Amino acid sequence: MTQPRITDSHCHLDFPDFDAERAEVIDRAVQDGVHRMVTICTKLRNEPSVRAIAEEFDPVFYAAGTHPMSAAEEPMTSVDELVSLSQHPKFVGIGETGLDYHYSADSADVQKESLNIHIAAAQETGLPLIIHARAADDEMAMILRNANKARPFSCVMHCFSSSAELAKAALDCGFYLSMSGIAAFPKSKELRDIFATAPVDRILVETDSPYLAPPPFRGKRNEPGYTVHTAKVAADVFGLSYEEFAAKTEVNFDRLFAKATTWQQAA
Repeated sequence: MTQPRITDSHCHLDFPDFDAERAEVIDRAVQDGVHRMVTICTKLRNEPSVRAIAEEFDPVFYAAGTHPMSAAEEPMTSVDELVSLSQHPKFVGIGETGLDYHYSADSADVQKESLNIHIAAAQETGLPLIIHARAADDEMAMILRNANKARPFSCVMHCFSSSAELAKAALDCGFYLSMSGIAAFPKSKELRDIFATAPVDRILVETDSPYLAPPPFRGKRNEPGYTVHTAKVAADVFGLSYEEFAAKTEVNFDRLFAKATTWQQAA
């Protein structure tokens, strides 16, 4: 039987955790049916090395932005800089960006300035915004809602583990929710229940590797091939077989990250 194909919509292949065996990790993912990966640049000074990974490995696409936890330490980007970077044929998303008040609430103003620049770049390019949100649900919902009302854009709430209220706000804007290994943890029933209220055509899956490995690898280094384990739990949440769920999330990814399909058609 042919292995169902699925996409890891968010990973960090440039992190030093993968330096010793990056090619092997990507190959293992492909062998497990994870035929595409989006590796995310979290500091724009690292964009050249992240881009180089996407250029070297055919299954890998990339996105770039300034992570909210780095916003105070990194140079402030500009809409023009992000738009310029987006011209690369394998650059498929803006971010990750967002708000994180769990560890870095003292930089809230800088985070919001950075977030608004990334939103404007997503509006300008038509590429999806990739959002990191933690301990800032109300403000995040308000910013996204107001910006989308002013000029609609596409967006995914990466590694979604926030409140039902933020989930609803995102879904009401037409945005997507991405399930990470957190959703597969045994104690995450409340989070799975939030996902279960969402339309399955607004769901993506990801690893956020090297972090957040799902069972049975919890506590170990995560890698893109483990997308399959989260997706099998997610399939149960939506009452689908793994094959059905994988097929639906592939359609979702193609709809949101349409530029990746353009690359594949040209390849």
